[in-house]
Amino acid sequence: MQECHRDVLPVYVCNRGYVRHHDADAQGGTFLIQGNRTVTDVAPDPDHADCRKVSRVLARVGDKWSVLVVMLLGDGPRRFNEIRRMIGGISQRMLTLTLRGLERDGMVTRTIYPTIPPRVEYALTAQGRSLREPVRALGEWALANMDAIDAAQAAFDAKQP
Repeated sequence: MQECHRDVLPVYVCNRGYVRHHDADAQGGTFLIQGNRTVTDVAPDPDHADCRKVSRVLARVGDKWSVLVVMLLGDGPRRFNEIRRMIGGISQRMLTLTLRGLERDGMVTRTIYPTIPPRVEYALTAQGRSLREPVRALGEWALANMDAIDAAQAAFDAKQP
């Protein structure tokens, strides 16, 4: 893949949706890359290191349960069963896997208190807290566009045999 301008906004374009850096030209929205080629002229590279990184993060935060856990923990530390009750519909195994994945990715901390019986609490790290705003913005976008999405799905389904 060609090297892109380094002095512009970092945006990623690959087969999953993202090229490394781009800049809009005076024509309002055509993105230039070194050699005066536009983003549409550049073959996407799904093996680009930045694309792989973005895909890894999106796989974690885009799964069914992680966003719910992050938003719940945004209100403060919670115990395992409290999280499970608040989410509803999540199995013990799936919540365990979700919490472990978030902990492994540095989004959640797990604290064991030396009491009898032992008490375990989960809390967001600074990195986990920084995820709440983009998730909230995505949720607001989804709500604002739900009618259009429903209409598009209905129109698509009506065309299917």
